[in-house]
Amino acid sequence: MSDSTPDRSAAPVLEIWCDLQCPDCRTALDDLRALRARYGDRLELRLRHFPLEKNKHAFAAAQAAEEAWEQGRGWPYAEALLGRVEELARAGEPFLVELARELGLDAEEFDTALVDGRHILIVDADQAEGKAIGVTGTPTYVIGGERLDGGKSQEGLRERIEEIADRLLAGQEH
Repeated sequence: MSDSTPDRSAAPVLEIWCDLQCPDCRTALDDLRALRARYGDRLELRLRHFPLEKNKHAFAAAQAAEEAWEQGRGWPYAEALLGRVEELARAGEPFLVELARELGLDAEEFDTALVDGRHILIVDADQAEGKAIGVTGTPTYVIGGERLDGGKSQEGLRERIEEIADRLLAGQEH
């Protein structure tokens, strides 16, 4: 018997549309850590870039995060950056390179990546896709085809994400 259903072992994906200079996204970190602790590998968390124009270093921060992913430390870098949004706002791009150095990443490569713009297309593509699906602020979550806007309020969002994730995971067991 051939089974043409999609691969049921693939973890559901939670996309987090994020501006890495956004204080609301920093607030969302606690929820993301709790979700990671609860689901582990059963839920894939995927950071998507949505730098807002009002945050003048957000676009560079998104590029820096892509470089961190390339160097194998994307989440630690993104979390460290979100934890220090005020420093980014004050110091700008030099802070992005300094943070890479603090985390033991190749800071010179970060500097080069920000100058040569090698990650701009990824950030632009994320932003365009976000706009196309109706993302207007950050953080915004997409899971199971549902968009949840955390830019207005984080209240009750983690519970809603857990409900959807639990439903998706239960659906895999059939």
